[in-house]
Amino acid sequence: MTPVFELNDLHVSLQSHHKETELVRGVSFAVAPGECLGILGESGSGKSMSMKAAMGLLDHSFHVKGSAQFQGEELLGKSAEELRRLRGGKVGIILQNPMTCFDPLYRIGQQIAETFSAHNNWTAEEIHIRSLELLEKMRIRNPEEVLEKYPHQLSGGMLQRIMIGIATAMKPSLLIADEPTTAIDAITQYEILNELLHIKENHNTAMIFISHDLNAISRVADRIVVLNHGAVVDRGDFRHILHHAQDPYTKLLVEKRADVMRRYTAVLNGKKETAHAWLENNKCRVPQRAER
Repeated sequence: MTPVFELNDLHVSLQSHHKETELVRGVSFAVAPGECLGILGESGSGKSMSMKAAMGLLDHSFHVKGSAQFQGEELLGKSAEELRRLRGGKVGIILQNPMTCFDPLYRIGQQIAETFSAHNNWTAEEIHIRSLELLEKMRIRNPEEVLEKYPHQLSGGMLQRIMIGIATAMKPSLLIADEPTTAIDAITQYEILNELLHIKENHNTAMIFISHDLNAISRVADRIVVLNHGAVVDRGDFRHILHHAQDPYTKLLVEKRADVMRRYTAVLNGKKETAHAWLENNKCRVPQRAER
């Protein structure tokens, strides 16, 4: 099957102070229609950097070489305007922090309308109807009220669902989800993963799911590519990654997942740790605010 999107020997480097640092080193992968490719790696592994380079989201201080093709057409070398038209149309992008993707000065309805206007010749009434349909499709209550709200008036989970709705509104051939379940509660994470599965299965959309979370990736991905220090160190389906991975870094990620699952099971069984202790041991460490 012909890939919807393909990277071939992608390299990304950063030029600063007469020194060039290579951040992505020869990354190659492809994703077909109706398939979800998971890109797994911790912060700094190059997983998000690879996709930003392909989609023209890096500034001129980065040097990109290799090949990135969408539907057989080379993306590297395209103008910023050509790539802007592609994003939000044939390629939908869901970013990690929804608050950074919405303009705080404009209402949600205005920002959805801007996306629709950029890719269609709809009237204002048609845009309003489609905006309501988008929110209803994402199971957001009181859509008329939500369209009138500003981003800060909505929860992170609701903004994330709206972002998914916007990214998929134009029925893209490729959907890139970059850490879409980070910093949201477990219930909202479950709902978002289900929505992504629904999109992939019902619209034959090719999907790239980028995450540091092996559990989240295992829910949606057909195949997984593992990145470490900017290079692919392992690839295969979830069963291969879980049981047959040879790379030490991949084994470390798998062991981290196994340790969390063991602790979680112990909590459910009332053994060794209380629920409070488990949460304390597994929560993100937030730096304390300095005293003024």
